Amino acid sequence: MTKKKMDGLVGNMMIAQSGGPTMVINESLIGAVLAAKKQKTIRKIYGSLHGIQGILKEQFIDLGRETVKTLEAVAATPSSGLGSVRKKPTPEDCAKMFEVLQRYQIRYFFYIGGNDSAETAHIINEEAKAAHYALRCFHIPKTIDNDLRENDHTPGFASGARFVALAHMGDNLDNRALPGVKINVIMGRHAGFLTAAAALARQYPDDGPHLIYLPERPFKIQDFAKDVQKVYKKYGRCVVAVSEGIADADGTPIAATYTAEVDSHGNVQLSGTGALGDLLAGIVRNKTDITRVRADTFGYLQRSFPTVASPVDAEEARAVAAFAVQTAVAGDVDGSIAIRRKPGKAYKVYFERVPLRNVAKETRHMPASFINKAGNDVTKAFIDYAAPIVGPLPAMGRFKAHRVPKA
Repeated sequence: MTKKKMDGLVGNMMIAQSGGPTMVINESLIGAVLAAKKQKTIRKIYGSLHGIQGILKEQFIDLGRETVKTLEAVAATPSSGLGSVRKKPTPEDCAKMFEVLQRYQIRYFFYIGGNDSAETAHIINEEAKAAHYALRCFHIPKTIDNDLRENDHTPGFASGARFVALAHMGDNLDNRALPGVKINVIMGRHAGFLTAAAALARQYPDDGPHLIYLPERPFKIQDFAKDVQKVYKKYGRCVVAVSEGIADADGTPIAATYTAEVDSHGNVQLSGTGALGDLLAGIVRNKTDITRVRADTFGYLQRSFPTVASPVDAEEARAVAAFAVQTAVAGDVDGSIAIRRKPGKAYKVYFERVPLRNVAKETRHMPASFINKAGNDVTKAFIDYAAPIVGPLPAMGRFKAHRVPKA
């Protein structure tokens, strides 16, 4: 089929959400729906419940019939409005999906998700080509891990980062009031962007987090204990931010020794357990003379927490989805939409279609320039990168400490 003939492709649209929810994933959903309503070549707009699982079970809702008021209310609501899934389609699944898509006259398919979702979209796209089925298949980026290739940053990250920064602001104040060691375990399998965002909480020279550990650097237990002891000696307390995906020198995740559970894409389940935090707290207790040690695992709280979404994140999540619809209708038959940052001091972005295979499956990592030499903190380069998309944070007050001499 020639591109000229494909340009006038008329049919229905299917959209679905996949992978971990975020605070702004519904902004992308509604951005795509509202953009599709303006297109003459898109007739009905279906939402598949729980990703591709909904296609296989023919569980759809007619998004075209929803009022603008309802759509906007859903857009402002965290988590996946259509429900999500972690499923890698088999060839048999793809064959069944094409049969369903044909019956519903689907010619436009949009999948909102991370790198695993991009891989799923790529598989569906390749199978559609092999079956000679005219389908414009697009991946719309989403992930709080911020680990999608081709992207400067990903919708969902800035809001998750804002939550992490605000949580550490509060934890730092708590730790200052009742000194001790506090360890926070944050999401991040291979990329430390979300954990690094904890650094945005600092407003005073002695503010935590005082130590930040990322998956991009080997985690050494002896060095960790020494780092904590050094900070504790200086400030009489220590707040630590650590990625759930920290690994040893061989690349084995520290947390992997505590679980054998994997998802359909083969990923070891690192979230949903406090084992890593307990392990690190135990190391501090056993290798130092510090007695007050606590650990928390942020877990899924980072993904769908209401009221703390970054305004920039919400705006971009909607805009990138609208761009995907416009690109598909304009004649491009497949791809993923990437967010690019324009050079210069002022923060500006633009969107660009990239091949699905460039984003599928593989992840990107924190640049070396974002991590300090010791591997236990971030650099100013990261702060400059993250601050514009996370947005201004509330100022914390502090007494001037005019000490009264003893009587």
